[in-house]
Amino acid sequence: MKRRSILVVAFLVLSSLFFIGCNNDETANTKTGDSAAASTSNGNEVHGSQIQPGDVTVTTPLNQAWVTAGKSTYDVKCQSCHKLTDERVVGPGWAGITKRREPHWIMNMITNVDMMLETDAEAQKLLEQCLVRMPNQNITKDQAREVLEFMRSNDGVK
Repeated sequence: MKRRSILVVAFLVLSSLFFIGCNNDETANTKTGDSAAASTSNGNEVHGSQIQPGDVTVTTPLNQAWVTAGKSTYDVKCQSCHKLTDERVVGPGWAGITKRREPHWIMNMITNVDMMLETDAEAQKLLEQCLVRMPNQNITKDQAREVLEFMRSNDGVK
């Protein structure tokens, strides 16, 4: 049993190192109502202050420029671990995520993953299910807002 635990820990450490090594920047709760701007003090700040519920508002129609930018970020930094369906690869699939989670929760998970895994019960449950800690992808708040808009598009918001 002790050997098995050591193997699991070794696997998790190696997996984390692999995902950290893949962190190359090649390109620059429940959902609230559909009500498209993220108000942050410094949108280019990478991980830092926690995003609060009032910091993110969503509207329809979608901001198509943000959807396109969010898809680009997804293609470079997210798709190796997350499918756009409900299929789990390394991390959970994204289908329906904007219907299950608040916008600020999603953006915090993207920009403040360490804080979320330390303090948020739902994030901790996801870690238990997936067994691999989400790496910090150095995504700014503005990029996270664009990814959120792409997620909303993926969930059928027009």
